[in-house]
Amino acid sequence: MSTAILTGQPVPGSSIEADLRALGFDLRTASDAAEAETLLAEVPGDERVALVDARFVGHVHALRLGLTDPRFPLCAIPGAVTAQPAGRQALTRAMARENSAGGGTTLVDSLADRILTALDADGTDVHRPELGTLVAAVPADPQARNEARQAVADVDDEAVRLKSAVKARDGFFTTFCISPYSRYLARWCARRGLTPNQVTTASLLTALIAAACAATGTRGGFVAAGVLLIASFVLDCTDGQLARYSLQYSTLGAWLDATFDRAKEYAYYAGLALGATRGGDDVWALALGAMVLQTCRHVVDFSFNEANHDATALGTLSLASPTAALSDKLDSVGWTVWVRRMIVLPIGERWAMIAVLTAVTTPRITFYALLIGCAFAAAYTTAGRVLRSLTRKAERTDRAAGALADLADSGPLAQGFAEAFKKAARKLPGFTAPAVALLGGLAVVLTAALTDFGGPWPIVAALGYALTSGLAVARPLKGPLDWLVPPVFRAAEYGTVLVLAARADVNGALPAAFGLVAAVAYHHYDTVYRIRGDAGAPPAWLVRSIGGHEGRTLLVTVLAALLTASQFKVALTALAVAVALVVLVESIRFWVAAHRGGAPAVHDEGEPA
Repeated sequence: MSTAILTGQPVPGSSIEADLRALGFDLRTASDAAEAETLLAEVPGDERVALVDARFVGHVHALRLGLTDPRFPLCAIPGAVTAQPAGRQALTRAMARENSAGGGTTLVDSLADRILTALDADGTDVHRPELGTLVAAVPADPQARNEARQAVADVDDEAVRLKSAVKARDGFFTTFCISPYSRYLARWCARRGLTPNQVTTASLLTALIAAACAATGTRGGFVAAGVLLIASFVLDCTDGQLARYSLQYSTLGAWLDATFDRAKEYAYYAGLALGATRGGDDVWALALGAMVLQTCRHVVDFSFNEANHDATALGTLSLASPTAALSDKLDSVGWTVWVRRMIVLPIGERWAMIAVLTAVTTPRITFYALLIGCAFAAAYTTAGRVLRSLTRKAERTDRAAGALADLADSGPLAQGFAEAFKKAARKLPGFTAPAVALLGGLAVVLTAALTDFGGPWPIVAALGYALTSGLAVARPLKGPLDWLVPPVFRAAEYGTVLVLAARADVNGALPAAFGLVAAVAYHHYDTVYRIRGDAGAPPAWLVRSIGGHEGRTLLVTVLAALLTASQFKVALTALAVAVALVVLVESIRFWVAAHRGGAPAVHDEGEPA
């Protein structure tokens, strides 16, 4: 239950009471600041409370944005201020001080606005939503009231709400082929009481059915799979638009939306591979390669953003990055914006390509196109980010270094070596971390690829990889290119599993490897979403229990050396099941507990890739 306290003199014919009730508020009225303070104290501390001027004139959606968004402890628009439980103490303190000071002597006549001024004076962070053309005002006289009412009538509240439901920055396919009608589907869902999480689940089920259709290996199955994959993407857009349309944000919802996106795409890869196998074409290596490449692309995005989102520039000259200047110049030319968004193959373009190629070609051709497109996109985005990092000097924070260390997913071996190298690492150049990580990763993957399956050399290379991994993280990851360390680790681990499974040359080894990489990738995505939600990294016991990236890499090379190819396949399957069970159980426990515990609501706007 939410409570709104109306303050000031009521205005005949005003719709404010009906509007607040429509937004789910229980109404109370206060004739002065003292009575408002008393009513505020009576509202239970675990409920949302709002102070609203009775003379308020504005759109209902302006009130909705200002008073119902669950992401912010304190929020305000002209004439109204609201607090969730986390912001209640600050609101109560400001109210008490305003009341004891005799607020009527201030220049601000509205009590809600005076409280907002007091909160600002305290340095309290109060969210003020962008209203755009929406009206929110407290008119001082009848003429101003009539003008405000006319301004409300001149703007279509619902049209603004529908437009704002669409993500501000999206890909070409999503913007022009999906959002023009998915926003209306979002409104349809809202009017029937459906939640974003329900739509997210429907999108997942649709994608799984699409994967099952692809797994039939028939032309009809492939056509149905392509159609259903597009339908799943429509629902995927709809859940976010529904969240923005109805302001139904939650920690659990953001996690479900993000993880289900990955589950849908990678399940579809598996379905395509199964369908190809039914037709006599083994493309499991291509399917696993596509998953490895796409996951590494995402880790590049995550690591770069975490390393730079709170970095501070060093000096005025460092702000003038030639790469950033060129990017800004290109953004000033309209068509280049869309071209640049398309060539990175974001989720809309990628899924559309997969759906069309599935329907009209073969799984092998689909995977070839996907690998070529994603490889080009990865090279383009990574090269641009490397250039930005080299040309823009910045000081990275301890928080950024900690996030990169968490994304590295170092296990006991790497951490032990890191501790041993800590003093020596201080004397090494700033590019040491990504360089030694890359050398160690290349060594283990190439050794597995170039030596006979079952030989001891991959084990030696994996031990060297554990050593270089420890050296890479022996000091805080604050160097200009240290954000490359986590994606290099991902590529090394996943690549080693792929190569050894392919070298085993036994039926079922590559599907087992696909399952293992999927389970480990889920753990890595889960780490990202926890960091994004300011929930910290997964617990240390979880990382230790599944070995860290270097421990799993070493274990897989040992299994390949000690077991026959058939036994290796079984071992990979067992390892995949064990890792999946551990990380899934802990992940679900954490996110459900966070949701029930009232964790701050968030909304994931999705990945550019």
